[in-house]
Amino acid sequence: MDTSLDAEVQGTSKDDVREKVDPTSLVDADMNQISEAHNLSYDADVAFVHEQTSVSQEASSAEKDGMDMDSESTYSCFNSSSDEKSIDSVAAHELTTHNSDHNGLNKDHENENRSSKTSSSDNDHSPGTSSNNQPVSTFDALSGSVQVIEDGIGEYIVPKLGVEFESEEHAYKCYNRYALMEGFSIRKDFVNRSKVTGFVVSRRYTCHRQGYGSTKRDANVNKPRRETRTGCLAHMTITRQTNGKYRVIHFERRHNHELVTPFTAHLLPAQKRISFVETVEAESDAATSVPDGVPKLGMGFDSEDLAYEFYNAYAARVGFSVRKDYVNRSKVDGAVASRRYTCFREGYRQNDKRGSKVKRPRKETRVGCMAQLVISRQSDGRYRITHFEERHNHELVHACKVRMLRSQKRSMTNQNGESSPYGGAEMQPKSLAELLLTGVGIEDDFYDPIDHEMRLTSKRAYYMKQEEAESLNLYLQSKKLKDPSFVYCVQLDVEEEMTNFFWADEKMLVDYGDFGDVVYFDSTYRLNKDWRPLVLFFGINNHKQILVFGAAFVYGDTSESFKWLFRTFVKAMSGKTPKTILSDREAAITEAIVSELPETHHRLCTWQIYQNALKHLSQIGVSSDSFSSDLCGVFFNPEEEDFVNSWKVMLDTYGLWENDLLHGIFEEREKWAVPYNKHIFAADIETALLSEGSIASVRKYLKPESHILQFVKHFGRVVNEWRYKELEANYDMGHHLPRLMGDVVMLKQVREVYTPVIFKMFHQEYENCLNNVINECIDTGSSVEFKVSTYGQVRQYTVLYSSENDSVVCSCMKFQFVGILCSHALKVLDYRNIKIVPSQYILKRWTRKARE
Repeated sequence: MDTSLDAEVQGTSKDDVREKVDPTSLVDADMNQISEAHNLSYDADVAFVHEQTSVSQEASSAEKDGMDMDSESTYSCFNSSSDEKSIDSVAAHELTTHNSDHNGLNKDHENENRSSKTSSSDNDHSPGTSSNNQPVSTFDALSGSVQVIEDGIGEYIVPKLGVEFESEEHAYKCYNRYALMEGFSIRKDFVNRSKVTGFVVSRRYTCHRQGYGSTKRDANVNKPRRETRTGCLAHMTITRQTNGKYRVIHFERRHNHELVTPFTAHLLPAQKRISFVETVEAESDAATSVPDGVPKLGMGFDSEDLAYEFYNAYAARVGFSVRKDYVNRSKVDGAVASRRYTCFREGYRQNDKRGSKVKRPRKETRVGCMAQLVISRQSDGRYRITHFEERHNHELVHACKVRMLRSQKRSMTNQNGESSPYGGAEMQPKSLAELLLTGVGIEDDFYDPIDHEMRLTSKRAYYMKQEEAESLNLYLQSKKLKDPSFVYCVQLDVEEEMTNFFWADEKMLVDYGDFGDVVYFDSTYRLNKDWRPLVLFFGINNHKQILVFGAAFVYGDTSESFKWLFRTFVKAMSGKTPKTILSDREAAITEAIVSELPETHHRLCTWQIYQNALKHLSQIGVSSDSFSSDLCGVFFNPEEEDFVNSWKVMLDTYGLWENDLLHGIFEEREKWAVPYNKHIFAADIETALLSEGSIASVRKYLKPESHILQFVKHFGRVVNEWRYKELEANYDMGHHLPRLMGDVVMLKQVREVYTPVIFKMFHQEYENCLNNVINECIDTGSSVEFKVSTYGQVRQYTVLYSSENDSVVCSCMKFQFVGILCSHALKVLDYRNIKIVPSQYILKRWTRKARE
């Protein structure tokens, strides 16, 4: 076996002598360069020889220790002991022939033929084909020494001693493919070029872990790179032959480090470079191809901004925000040479120097995410992706919340809340047939909104142009055709004229399902005869923000119109009725509510009555700056005794004892005033209405001068603004924690449960309870009665506590009215050593998970 291998090694330098060489060629020059290549690599080769002098003696132990990685590889052509002996023979041969004349290369090649036969006989078991897409190895029929692999991508030659490649690039691709299968990356090491022709005479490819990294920079580098080099000696050396091909003259396959798995081999540096080149080539070959939206190495962009837009669009689909990280600019023209975009959760936030002095600390958002994309400018002026890390170490943002991310906010375009099949009042279809011709819908999908069962027995009270009624119906019809979940209905009067219109989109139906326990029926726009008779169904979400459950134009003024409206509303909401409904003092509305919503608590809306009084007393408000605030303080006073006293003071101060409007309002105080209706849950909706100024913005579009479709489009924008505020509140809730007054168990509990605005209300009640005192405690057997008052004040509140289920009921009825415990109840719970809020006193509608 040794003789055969030696013969093979000797034969490796004779193959080209058989070729007929052109006398005018530069063979001698190239051969001189080969000698120079041997001189340059002499020290490295000596190191390999010293290392392998005892290889043949340790062959068996190397096999046991798994040192011969290639013995189990697809690429094996010899057994492990044969390979090691062959390596020794070649190394010794190189040393003995290093200073010899170049004519020594021209020896007889018969030994090579014998070696080829031996190699072929030893490997007869290797050839074969595979039907399961596995690599297929075949042997050259002439020499029997070249092994070719077919892996689905193409054919390539397996590197080993004596193998020839068509070109240097061919040798690199084959060795790189071999490295991919084995589990390592290659690096281009030294290169020796001809001084005459410039051709590569010899080249060495090494493992990417060859040598050792420099330690000079480590002391001055903020983020030192991880050491990857381990002094690995695995390499392949090729030299150019007289026939122009490149032959392997040295091949070391053993590594001193662990190889990667096939699942992570694509992350190796050499494989990334190959992917980069392949992508660029594919892009040039198929310029008209459409990208799939996923970044790939080598992908090109005409500008830095286009690369950012592409990555930001990808981030929107995946669910994260993009941050612009470092930028490297050219010192010549100042243009961006390279740029890195990272995930917004990259890195870690530096410690705040203010420490505990920060009143509202921001929630930690950076978690050291490594997801990133790096681009660099190429010679053709385009920016190409040179690095892409896809994986994140955190949860990604849900699709419905992506628009709240910072980079997505910047790239969002303003969208109209409502889209119309025509631009405005200038372009209005005259009939439904004309609308259908525009392609909005087809007759097969026609939806009949007319309620044929509940027609009015009278004529509509408000004037409406026939063309406006048809335009509104066409618009609502188009919405229904586009969105099957859209609901709208029309009521006719005695003359079969379209009189009352109701509509609600899918989001309104969902909002009502989540927060439809309290409804405010706003009909204040109907008080002005110059406006269109708009009525709205309002609600309030878990952030105490306004929601719209439905809208309607009511051109009739009888109870029949409102009965139809409430019946249609409940039907649209799948039969679910609210627990509480608030409305104004109109008798027709009250009659309709009693008829259609018999199980719903009904009371007059304090906010609506306050607005009506403020409007009729506007002259006093002009002469006095404090009248508006004084009137508001009286109307929303929560204590009965204080309410009556402040009412009298207001009448005295402004001389309003003879005012009939205020006299009538006071007579009906039990129907609207807070002290008389605290037992009815209202979700504090009137406080939200006081702070919401967007409701008034729709009034200018209700005037007859504006087309009705202009109002509908503007109303859609207003509704979208309210919905966007909820998205902002949800986003802030997930990224900021409310500040605590101290390390309090109860506050920590509710902070994780309540939304920030509700937690703020609860936090204030907890602070107030610290100033409360228990004056008396009476045990009645089934419960304990406590008398609680604020320190230094006379008024007392009665709190009943039952130890059976930790129930607590206060005479102030804040929980029954608003839905959170009052300071008096919290004082009793603390007195009873109850440090967390009982679950029955945490309403789901106020929690972070109210919509789940």
